[in-house]
Amino acid sequence: MSLENQINEKIKEAMKAKDKDRLNALRAIKSAILLAHTEKGAAESLSEDTELKILQKLHKQRKESYEIFVQQNREDLAAEELAQMRVIEEFLPKPLTEEELNNEILKLIDDLGASSPADFGKVMGVASKKLAGRADGKAISEAVKKILNK
Repeated sequence: MSLENQINEKIKEAMKAKDKDRLNALRAIKSAILLAHTEKGAAESLSEDTELKILQKLHKQRKESYEIFVQQNREDLAAEELAQMRVIEEFLPKPLTEEELNNEILKLIDDLGASSPADFGKVMGVASKKLAGRADGKAISEAVKKILNK
């Protein structure tokens, strides 16, 4: 089932349950998907990769807003952002643990034959694509640097 169909089903469930926070988050996802459909040159159906990027972008926006609201002592708004972030996380792939991330990067470095910090760009290019959605770009970068600098 496509992400769009899953979201529509979840919206119906949230409406029946009268769960306002969940409904707002699901509507935000649906809105982003509809915007992607209307972009110039967009295909009739979105690829899984595009759907994943949309979800990651929405999650990142909520996370940044949450952090700002916490800094400004706006707990009411922070709680709302956190609730929406949790709903979006339901549709994202399970993130890798630090150990799993290091193992994946070690395997990639071995496959690519990388051995020094000079190979950082080559490893990052492949790692970013392979681990998209399962690990943050910053975490990937730090892990690659740490492993290549040994």
